[in-house]
Amino acid sequence: MVTAVNHYLESVKDNLSLDLSSETEVIRELESHIEDRLHELEESGVSEEEAANTCIRLLGPAKQLARQIYEAHSQGTWGQALLAAMPHLLFGLLFALNWWQNAGWFLAMLVLVFSVAIYGWRHGRPFWLSPWLGDCLMPVVISGLFLLCLPRGWSWLAIAVYVPLALWLVGSITFQTIKRDWLYSSLMLLPMPVAIGWFLAAQMEGKFPRYSTGLIQEYAPWIGLSFLVLAVAAAVFIRLRQRWLKIAVLVMSGLLTSTLVCGYGWYRLGLPAFLTLVIIMLALFLIPALLKRRIRRGEHQPVARLLP
Repeated sequence: MVTAVNHYLESVKDNLSLDLSSETEVIRELESHIEDRLHELEESGVSEEEAANTCIRLLGPAKQLARQIYEAHSQGTWGQALLAAMPHLLFGLLFALNWWQNAGWFLAMLVLVFSVAIYGWRHGRPFWLSPWLGDCLMPVVISGLFLLCLPRGWSWLAIAVYVPLALWLVGSITFQTIKRDWLYSSLMLLPMPVAIGWFLAAQMEGKFPRYSTGLIQEYAPWIGLSFLVLAVAAAVFIRLRQRWLKIAVLVMSGLLTSTLVCGYGWYRLGLPAFLTLVIIMLALFLIPALLKRRIRRGEHQPVARLLP
């Protein structure tokens, strides 16, 4: 197959944001379609170069074709949307109904979330998995903050052991999610700054990281509301086709939840905390997107090697 077609397929592949298995399947189907069309044109007396140019012209610009392919494969079902929203809904109910004060309910919720996340991870990492992974990682991050409560000496030992393991766990899961699509990584990490923000707002004055049960009870309805926002965002994200709309949903939900955290804990957090949360939210989009580019360059297999 002529070089022009190879370059075209390379460009389509570079602009796709699908998981590797779907991407490979799509490229192979497109390659097969182009080969069939080339043979038809060449049999009609058209030169190889002219046949290649005709195929490329009929398919349209590579970026436009990649966007159309993405939109055809990126929309989840209503069932997947509900599954994506479910972990945030469960945590929202946990706080809205004040069940967080019951250790049994809280432990049952964590066991359920971890079990579903492990199941999804081992069964093809479907569309709805990212929010479950994100809610699994929240306790890992918050537990690291509680390590500061240990007596001096033990706290540094715990941090030296726990923090590297926690960073490895979060980093490994994030890396694997980015390999599919950096937007799903951002969707997974979205609850992190929200949970940390509420954790800081509930701290006792001068006794970080010891939290006030009374403050958590006061904030509980708003904590539940912030998780409801995340649930709606996750469901809408799964149902949307257009990539720019998915990004808009994540940005808007991030800003709204940050506003809820700082709006109802303003006298304890203030403007600096709000700006910090916004910066963290923006980093959730920029860092995965940059890492995705590096990962794709490192793993990229030229389409020319797939062609005869």
